[in-house]
Amino acid sequence: MEGFPAQKLVAQKPCAIIRFWILLLLLLQNSSGILSASNYLVGLGSYDITGPAADVNMMGYANTEQIASGVHLRLRARAFIVAEPQGNRVVFVNLDACMASQLVTLKVLERLKARYGNLYTENNVAISGIHTHAGPGGYLQYVVYIVTSLGFVRQSFDVLVDGIEQSIIQAHENLRPGSVLVNKGNEKYSLLLGELLDAGISRSPSAYLNNPAAERSKYKFDTDKEMTLLKFEDDEWGPVGSFNWFATHGTSMSRTNSLISGDNKGAAARFMEDWFNENDIQNAYSENSEADEIPRRVSNIIPVAQKNHHELLELAASFQSPPGKRATRFMSVARRVRSALRQADKPTFLSAFCQSNCGDVSPNVLGAFCIDTGLPCEFNHSTCGGKNELCYGRGPGHPDEFENTRIIGDRQFKKAVELFTQASEQLKGKVDYRHTYVDFSKLEVTVPKLGGGNEVVKTCPAAMGFGFAAGTTDGPGAFDFKQGDDKGNAFWKLVRNFLKTPGKEQEDCQSPKPILLDTGEMKLPYEWAPWDMNVNAFSDLNVNLEVPDGECGAIPSILPLQILRIGQLVILSVPGEFTTMAGRRLRDAVKTVLTSGGNGQFDNNVHVVIAGLTNTYSQYVTTFEEYDVQRYEGASTLFGPHTLAAYIQEFQKLATALINGQPVEPGPQPPDLLDKQIGLLTPVVVDRTPRGVKFGDVSSDVPQNSTFKRGDTVTVVFWSACPRNDLLTEGTFTLVEILHGRDSWVPIHDDDDFCLRFLWSRPSKLSTRSQATIEWRIPESAASGVYRIKHFGASKGLMGAIRHFTGSSGAFVVA
Repeated sequence: MEGFPAQKLVAQKPCAIIRFWILLLLLLQNSSGILSASNYLVGLGSYDITGPAADVNMMGYANTEQIASGVHLRLRARAFIVAEPQGNRVVFVNLDACMASQLVTLKVLERLKARYGNLYTENNVAISGIHTHAGPGGYLQYVVYIVTSLGFVRQSFDVLVDGIEQSIIQAHENLRPGSVLVNKGNEKYSLLLGELLDAGISRSPSAYLNNPAAERSKYKFDTDKEMTLLKFEDDEWGPVGSFNWFATHGTSMSRTNSLISGDNKGAAARFMEDWFNENDIQNAYSENSEADEIPRRVSNIIPVAQKNHHELLELAASFQSPPGKRATRFMSVARRVRSALRQADKPTFLSAFCQSNCGDVSPNVLGAFCIDTGLPCEFNHSTCGGKNELCYGRGPGHPDEFENTRIIGDRQFKKAVELFTQASEQLKGKVDYRHTYVDFSKLEVTVPKLGGGNEVVKTCPAAMGFGFAAGTTDGPGAFDFKQGDDKGNAFWKLVRNFLKTPGKEQEDCQSPKPILLDTGEMKLPYEWAPWDMNVNAFSDLNVNLEVPDGECGAIPSILPLQILRIGQLVILSVPGEFTTMAGRRLRDAVKTVLTSGGNGQFDNNVHVVIAGLTNTYSQYVTTFEEYDVQRYEGASTLFGPHTLAAYIQEFQKLATALINGQPVEPGPQPPDLLDKQIGLLTPVVVDRTPRGVKFGDVSSDVPQNSTFKRGDTVTVVFWSACPRNDLLTEGTFTLVEILHGRDSWVPIHDDDDFCLRFLWSRPSKLSTRSQATIEWRIPESAASGVYRIKHFGASKGLMGAIRHFTGSSGAFVVA
């Protein structure tokens, strides 16, 4: 056996030994240089934040009839931490939720302080929502956002706080040396790399056209088509995740959907995580032919040993539906499909599809049409025969909202994969941040004056115009409201005055917005909410919730503004929905500050992204010109026509402080109203089944000796209990299993899969009986074999005891 080359050199000339050690030193220096390129610590984490799947109003459309009754896709919080080894760090959390909540953010920060001291604070932690309109509501602290959910829903709130905290804990514990790459397109690969042309259109093109022609001429499109992606790499394990920002609304699922879902961005995240993990496992499986069992997630990729159809039917016939039985909560968690992907010492790959300046961007890309005539809606007001209720946007899978969601999610996923696989630009430089709170109710703003020079104007106390009650083409309103209304009408002004009559100063400040709800000056809550809803949404509710003296419990005015920096990437955390042009102006203004100062810290290659709906929520931000048109977005720009100018001014201050290494004032603290919250949602009293029936028993099974084809839908109905009894966090209500061998059932699909749906129902609102309908749309990739469907749940006894149960369908064949 030959020894190490140095052993041979010992017997040679001293100069040869010297040359060897010089060469070795150079190699070590070169190796050190390669490792030092990863000058960050990188950690990612993810946790289940799926809220109550029954009885709770969905957040987003404010449609009182949109009540959760099942799960389409589970919701998750996904977090990344990037840190300098001995310096600053930043945290970004992406939520499968409609928006961030000020109260949720405050309570998460309290927990982080108790656990880590001052390591993670309001300054360096950003919590952002993807804007799905298919998640449970009731988790914000301001009344205007929780009236449709009958006030505060503690279960919705707690699962968010717990999940965000756990995702950050995971990311913190996963911190390891690594690097971050950024990609938003490179013409070397494709003229359109980074541009995603068919995942969003403008839903307010008439407002966009009111922007100056010279400004519009600088852009090819009336919505942003660029996706910006971060690729996280571990020095040892390679790629461990990606986060990207792209602007399109989470409204592929309609205002009548009742299944919890992350909408198109939640679907895209699931598609990308599965894409990476399945490819990773396929590679591992091909390298390890002696594996004893097939990984659960790839049982539909690497086919089970095939039997003929007759043998499969014989096997299936031996597995009839058993009675429901008692279970433990752990069984639901342990049987989850993706838990089998985790390797003890290898980070789990995570992918987040984050929201940006989506204010006027709809995923319903076929356009808006009248449901009575099929003709395009009127251009300026989005009406049909003068009525806005008939004007609806159509997604690419029209009329199937699930197909709309899949297609728009798939388009984002495919663009992200393209950027991910071709990412090469490494982030290098400082990790830094700036944060402040600003009271937007009466903020002085310096703006250019007509004819030259500047003038000082003010923002206004929050108010919503008549156009907000018209809703949008993603979710139209009711009555005679319409977008683009700059006058209002006498009847609704009379109703408004019963609640709160705006003063002349407020009307002048908000002009040309005709004020429908003077929310910023209300001390008592009211029965209307501001976004994507119809104006009679709360006519059935008689609610009078008091708020503390001196506080306006209706809507926030103290807003968090934040900049996070990772090398040449700058994230602007904004607490609302910026329109396309508003976002462009903000990005350009901040980029100008960054590239013109700071001793050359930044060049023109700086990447500035907007993270929308972050840290709290304050509705929309339009340009001055779009505000003048008073479509939905302008009518929902709370603080008046100079709202965008105020944001630009304050973010320029933060950017200046960032590049000059200066601190900023923390600003006025927002209120913590947790102790003042009132929830009117009735609790679960008890669950029952018919006499002789157990929880988990099958009510309607698959036919015996049944065979299904790919593309078919398998439906099984179980006797169940209210999902609010246990959210089964990090578990699953549903499961599809394939038979491996003659007696081993392997999970292949659960609540996290697009092809599987859990629908919960009760015969009447006060009934103690309920059923769970599980629908499996068999994917084209399904392997031939014997399958069954399982259901997990938890029932509540008369004395309050929670008992977990499970049930199984009879077996069937997929051929």
